[in-house]
Amino acid sequence: MRRSFVMVSLLASAALVGVTHANPAPKAKVAAKAEPALKATGAEIGAFGLDLAGMDTSVQPGDDFVKFAGGKWEAATEIPADKATYGMFNRLADRSLEQTRTILDAAAKRPGDKIGDFYASFMDEAAINAKGIDPIKPWIAEIRAAGDKTALAAEMAKLQRTGVGGLFRMGVGQDDKAPDTYIVGLSQSGIGLPDRDYYLKDDPKLADTRAKYQAYQVQMLGLAGVDDAAARGAAVYAFEKALATAHWDRIKSRDSDLTYNKWSAADFATKAPGFPWEVYMKTAGTAGQANYLVGMPSALTDEAKAFADAPVQVVQDFLILRLLRSYAGVLAKPINDANFAFYGTVLSGAPQQPVRWKRGVGIVSGAMGEQVGQAYVEQYFPPATKAAADQLVKNIIAAMSVRLDNLTWMAPETKVKAHAKLAAFTPKIGYPSKWRDYSALTVKRDDIVANVAAANAFEYERDLHKLGQPIDRTEWGMTPMTVNAYANPPMNEIVFPAAILQPPFFDAKADPAVNYGGIGVVIGHELSHHFDDQGRKYDPTGKLTDWWTAEDVKRFTAMTDKLVKQYDAYEPLPGLHIKGGLTLGENMADLAGLALAYDAYHRSLGGKPEPVIDGLTGDQRFFLGYAQVWRIKFREPALRSQVISNEHSPGPFRTVEVRNVDAWYKAFGVKAGEKLYLAPADRVKVW
Repeated sequence: MRRSFVMVSLLASAALVGVTHANPAPKAKVAAKAEPALKATGAEIGAFGLDLAGMDTSVQPGDDFVKFAGGKWEAATEIPADKATYGMFNRLADRSLEQTRTILDAAAKRPGDKIGDFYASFMDEAAINAKGIDPIKPWIAEIRAAGDKTALAAEMAKLQRTGVGGLFRMGVGQDDKAPDTYIVGLSQSGIGLPDRDYYLKDDPKLADTRAKYQAYQVQMLGLAGVDDAAARGAAVYAFEKALATAHWDRIKSRDSDLTYNKWSAADFATKAPGFPWEVYMKTAGTAGQANYLVGMPSALTDEAKAFADAPVQVVQDFLILRLLRSYAGVLAKPINDANFAFYGTVLSGAPQQPVRWKRGVGIVSGAMGEQVGQAYVEQYFPPATKAAADQLVKNIIAAMSVRLDNLTWMAPETKVKAHAKLAAFTPKIGYPSKWRDYSALTVKRDDIVANVAAANAFEYERDLHKLGQPIDRTEWGMTPMTVNAYANPPMNEIVFPAAILQPPFFDAKADPAVNYGGIGVVIGHELSHHFDDQGRKYDPTGKLTDWWTAEDVKRFTAMTDKLVKQYDAYEPLPGLHIKGGLTLGENMADLAGLALAYDAYHRSLGGKPEPVIDGLTGDQRFFLGYAQVWRIKFREPALRSQVISNEHSPGPFRTVEVRNVDAWYKAFGVKAGEKLYLAPADRVKVW
């Protein structure tokens, strides 16, 4: 099931620096008679929602809009020691963690309360350290007892049911070409580094990471009591490199047509020979399914061959390492520290782990998210906030309808279908309409490993039980505490958890222009994913089908190719360019989100002139609201990892999307010769 996220991962963050007023840059033009400075309205940031003190007005907006909007914030902000990045998403994630902590602290004082017992089992660090590796020794013994490839395939499927990945990623989701039906899908997996490039690309930085990864694998095998860990770790790395060689790259992997391949159960033996598929599927609980969706068929074929060619001991050690990595966060300090030293510090650059309570909140929220979320909504998401957000979404949808009418490149018959898709659209705001039932989940107050395993098994079984059932269109893929949002084309929906509907993204007491530049663009971003280069392939029912004319596709692709080329030119680190093809969907969504939110803001004025506040026009406040949401600082390894493996451009390069928007030039008087200036013919305009 395809989902598009604002950000793939969000980390905890520290508090934002204080805000006061500052004068706008002299170049910023005021289009109307200035009103007096707005009196304090109760907005959380500044007087009306903007961090004016964080701006650097010595910089011309047309030269560096990122620094103009947030240069002083950037100079004054340090990335906390427990973080790889720090920005507005991180700031809000920390807020959500603090809010959720109050819920779990209170629940932990009530023995028998499942979320409280789960949290307490993780917070008892002394007990966890005393157990050492004992909680997973039975699993290691079972892996060692699997003495042939058939037994190892069964063990891989068994581990999968408790959250330990193997060669393949398996899950239950909608059939993209029959969206009223659930189906089992399989796709490539099995590597421990973020992307195939980390194994295969000739780059000194990546070579250094590879060497440290191999040392990490040797260390983890040693902690598991494996003899001759150095040689055996090297063998596992060679096996993973074979898997990485088989993998599709990320640009190819995001193509909805290429990744839709329906195989019968019998096809696996002939199309991906060398792997015991029958026993694997029986143990995984999917035996009896007539068909499966395969995401990357040639990758599965070659991964099956790598499995067949590998010695039994190598696959055993591979599974032990997968087990250790999956459960390191809830095991004793030596294993947890070793895992963080690589994944937290080497790969991301963070010097230290988040404090224990933050990790505990994350674990419980991931395991029993909707039970925690129900309490979260009651305490932190008032009905007035939901009502205001609902109205914002309606305004953005209305703006999209008008944009569709005014498109010159889309055929009239396609517009009719596009309007039908928009009319069938489902926005989900804040929280699910029905809450998940965890009564069948057993939680122990003194065994965090058993709790995590039980929660993983609970979710796995819940997914299996979907097979043969009607599609549950009320289901959510994120918890209310998540600072994120997503679009789901087979469901024809966008989803906004409660936690993201807070400052700086949305503040009911802030200036509407700032809110439209913040959460309004996020809403437009997610809505537009249903019409981007992949989302456009899904019709009003959520079916993957070709409903555009050939000429529509040709004209659309000509515009998106310009955006790919524009982003290919950006170089976040020396010699490391953004992959315009990988980030195309997200870059398009940002561009569309700006257009839709800008239109919706002006519609909200009801024909009245936009007010001028502290010398800033409404349009200026709109674009500043957008830019300030995307303020972020990166540690070098985290930035490198994002550029290589993430479909989202780094925050500063999302901000400069404004250079494609005509209204931005007018708002700030941007002229030819300034660094961000694009000639009108070079500006990418899709929606």
